[in-house]
Amino acid sequence: MQGLMQDWPLTCDKIITHAKINYPGREIISRQVDGSITRTTYGEIYDRARQLSSALQKRGIKLGDRIGTMAWNNARHLETWYGLIGIGAIYHTLNPRLFPEQLKYIVGHADDRMIFTDLTFVPILEAHQDGLPGVECFVIMCDRDAMPETSLRNAVCYEDLMAEGDGDVSWGRFDENTACGLCYTSGTTGNPKGVLYSHRSNMLIGMTAAMGGALNATGSDVCLMVVPMFHANAWALTFTGPMAGMKLVMPGPMMDGKSIYELLESEKCTFSAAVPTVWLMLLNYLEESGKKLPHLSRVLIGGSACPRAIMETFDKDYGVQVIHAWGMTETSPLGTVSHIEPEIAHLPYEEQLSYRLKQGKPPLIVEMKITDDEGCDLPRDGKAYGTLKVRGPAISKAYFGGEGGQILDDGGWFDTGDVASIDPLGYMQITDRSKDVIKSGGEWISSIDLENAAIGHPKAAECAVIGMPHPKWDERPLLIVLLKEGESATPEDFKEFLTGKIAKWWMPDDVVFVDDIPHGPTGKISKLDLREQFKDYVLPTV
Repeated sequence: MQGLMQDWPLTCDKIITHAKINYPGREIISRQVDGSITRTTYGEIYDRARQLSSALQKRGIKLGDRIGTMAWNNARHLETWYGLIGIGAIYHTLNPRLFPEQLKYIVGHADDRMIFTDLTFVPILEAHQDGLPGVECFVIMCDRDAMPETSLRNAVCYEDLMAEGDGDVSWGRFDENTACGLCYTSGTTGNPKGVLYSHRSNMLIGMTAAMGGALNATGSDVCLMVVPMFHANAWALTFTGPMAGMKLVMPGPMMDGKSIYELLESEKCTFSAAVPTVWLMLLNYLEESGKKLPHLSRVLIGGSACPRAIMETFDKDYGVQVIHAWGMTETSPLGTVSHIEPEIAHLPYEEQLSYRLKQGKPPLIVEMKITDDEGCDLPRDGKAYGTLKVRGPAISKAYFGGEGGQILDDGGWFDTGDVASIDPLGYMQITDRSKDVIKSGGEWISSIDLENAAIGHPKAAECAVIGMPHPKWDERPLLIVLLKEGESATPEDFKEFLTGKIAKWWMPDDVVFVDDIPHGPTGKISKLDLREQFKDYVLPTV
């Protein structure tokens, strides 16, 4: 016997329709490429998305077509997503930080018919359009008076394309498991792989993110959406925002500390989400300027582990709650969120902090476990660490085009590539990426924990740790430090700082200072590039 509920497919056009009906005047603020600020509303986003849907249909775009977007966070990008979503086309977010060969590969692999681009990226696409033969048209996301002279084939101004539509369009009316969005992994080894989200999975991750045990999103929030839309669904904020009626503030291309502060202050933002690098820039700006954060109440930090120094500074100096989270492109992306639960609420601050620095607990739609090298389940005792595996309705079961072959084990579990532990309360903690963990004398050293301890040094701007070959211990840690501008330090300074903060045998065998630390396409430190850079380096202990 089945229930007698209405058949109401979970298609994502319903999200912006909900916002139009219930929050039509709620604002979306965008910083444009030229630095100017524009304002629109959910009601206007809805109307323009429908008009764009109509224009796209008149140009032959249909259910299942992939359309690339290479754009910053702004209102036009948001309405492009919903214009595509409504007619069952698939938004394919293009990360502008990818290498040209990777960009050409994923556009060709996805078979994108059109690419929507901000002005910033027109030169990139002009330089490489010969390697994108399947793209029929390039849409430049600007006003008519800003339309550049361009060699892009069949280039059209966004507003001219918009004018081709009339809003007379039918949305939805397809299965909730229909493909909705496509995002490729950063491809640090081999070619990037496409993660194909469904309408159902996006709807579920959006609702999950809004929950009290996650982001606790409400219509009273003003959200500065720093995490780019080309990073795994902007951590679901493109869906959670309209669902909850949050005012959205989009920073465009300007994500330095000063620019982020200006938007936090001028728009009275209560909530924001970004990777640790962004928050380091903001905190450095606040320290230099002496400014405070009177409106901000909480920030979501993910993408890489949150350093203890960032969490403590937000807590003690600015009264801002840090929500630590973990996820992947393959998890849509929300996998865990760390909150203070009743079992730890009574603990002293330092003990609470030890839990909050963990990546946290999975929401309802994510199941999680750790296994040993033979695939046997390990205990949730906070001591055992092993391969982190996940499954759920918003987690990939295959890559687009069948790349990578079978990615689930016999039980339907996805291997994340992370090494982790899970404690008796259910808090998960990433020890390292399996390819980055340092194996020393038969024991493992977490490069993440070492980096997060070292970044607490007052002269450090950024830190990275890699394992270097050692004839006796197999590998030993090398600490690589980018100092703050104008600062100087010695290896002994950092070793003294780390004493008492890490196990003695974790102490780096050497500390080197560099002028730059390389980052990958998603803003994470590129250990691959660092290992190449230091491939001929010999530790002084060898």
